[in-house]
Amino acid sequence: MVAIGIGGDEQKGPPELFRDAYAYAAENGLHLTAHAGENAGPESVWGALNLRAERIGHGLTAAQDPELVEELSTRQVPVEICLTSNLRTGSCPSLSAHPLRQYFDQGIMITLNTDDPAMFRTSLTREYHLAEQSFGFTEEHLRELARNSFEASFLPAERKLTFLNLFDAAAAHT
Repeated sequence: MVAIGIGGDEQKGPPELFRDAYAYAAENGLHLTAHAGENAGPESVWGALNLRAERIGHGLTAAQDPELVEELSTRQVPVEICLTSNLRTGSCPSLSAHPLRQYFDQGIMITLNTDDPAMFRTSLTREYHLAEQSFGFTEEHLRELARNSFEASFLPAERKLTFLNLFDAAAAHT
């Protein structure tokens, strides 16, 4: 086991309910991640950060709190963005309302993800295409998002470096 995470309805199960489980996991060397700010306000993201979550799943409502956006940016806490999932669940009413570009421009470390590709009928390729077509991301921006995914992973540092070097070498040939 590498990490512990929570997901689901944040309004019925806020991060604070899991404080003891997260403390135990951290004491035993597990990484910490949490879905937060998907269907609850920015307080959900603050709650996840208070649990010492190293990654935030979704984080949509963080955009409502400039101090939280600054905190995520300063600390470089990765935020896992799932465009298609956010639309299909109704967490975000439209692509134009999605904070993806805002987060990127404000320096938050974001990654693109599928959430559940079979359930939401998407692929990682499609998520990158949406970022490019709907948010004006350039190839350089998309490469940065891909690199962020390696950086945000819970791989040991030397494995991250190996994959980042392989990625950079492949990108240099395109």
